[in-house]
Formats: sequence, structure tokens, C-alpha cells
Amino acid sequence: MDFFGWFRRPPPIGDSIALGEFIDQHAAFVAQKGIYEYARARAGHYAKVLFREQAFLDAVENARWRAYPLGLLMVAELVEGILRPHTGDDRLRQFEALRDLVVSVFDRYPVPAQLGEQAWGELREEVERRLQLISLHPPKRAMDIPEPFAQTYWELMPIHEKMRSQDFLTTRNYLRVTMCNIHDEFSKRVDAPAVNQSLLAA
Repeated sequence: MDFFGWFRRPPPIGDSIALGEFIDQHAAFVAQKGIYEYARARAGHYAKVLFREQAFLDAVENARWRAYPLGLLMVAELVEGILRPHTGDDRLRQFEALRDLVVSVFDRYPVPAQLGEQAWGELREEVERRLQLISLHPPKRAMDIPEPFAQTYWELMPIHEKMRSQDFLTTRNYLRVTMCNIHDEFSKRVDAPAVNQSLLAA
């Protein structure tokens, strides 16, 4: 491992390929981190035991794959809001290119065994449908983007509902803080004009 690599800044985002990688990585982070940390916190001292139970691991995998499209939509909306002021007269074409890129990121993954082809296909259709809605309203603040998704995300937690009945606000705040952090990182790394040009060329 390169020791000095820890101190290097992440590379800039200057084309559609780098943008797709950013969206994918951060969508997965949003989905997985909240699920794993919540499960560990709720299990407390029994976390190590719980995470060795196959039934629980299967439930986590199911939740993780169902949460990934939500993360994808949230990160895509955040990215679109930052890029939009730089699109000029090409806003519609740029949005269509971004939409296609996000769907292609979803399509990188084979059908998860925990869900099956029908459920995965339905999630893909929902991603396409909700992506279209992004262009119909002004860009939101990063902290407001999770609002339409927070309840669904919370209900995916692989913990019995009687044990998590008081934790919705905690989960929603996790999503809000995480989206603010992703917004800050993307704003610092993106070359918006170059990314828009790359999207249009693609």
C-alpha cells in the first residue's frame, strides 16, 4: 500500500466515466453504511453473534440491494443539481445523458440472488421513473434530497419493526448528513463544464 496515498486528494471528476464511478461508489456507500451501522447499534453486544447468523446476513443483503437504487437516486439528484447551472441551452440533452448514465450504472450489476429478476426489474423501472421527476423541479438543498426516500430506506432495516419504532429520525438525519458530505466532496472535485461536455459527447 502507498503510504503517501493517504494524503493525496481524490482525483478530479472531469468526464462521464469518472462521474459514473462517483455516483456508483457513493450510492453504495449511502445504502450500505446506514444499514450496517444501524444493525450493529441495535444489536449492541450481540452484534458479532448476529452477523454470523446466515438468516440475518441474507436479510442484510436483501436490504442492501433494495437500498442501492434509493442511494442511486439521491446521489443522481444531488449531482444534477450541481451540474444544472452549467448546462446553458443544452439542459434537456444534458439531463437525458445524465439519466442514461445513471441507468447504465444500475445495469452494471447482475440480478441479485436475494431479489430475483422480477423484483430487480421493478426497481429498475422505479429508478427510471423517479429520475424523470428530477428535471421537473428546481434543485434541492442536499439535506432535503433524502426526504422522499427516508421512510422507505428506514423500513428496509433488517431489524424487527418493534425494535426500531423510535429510530426513524435518526435514520433520516444520517441520510441528510451523508448527502451534505457528498455534496461538499462533489462540489470540490467536479469540473462541471468538462463533465457536461463529456455527457453530451457520450
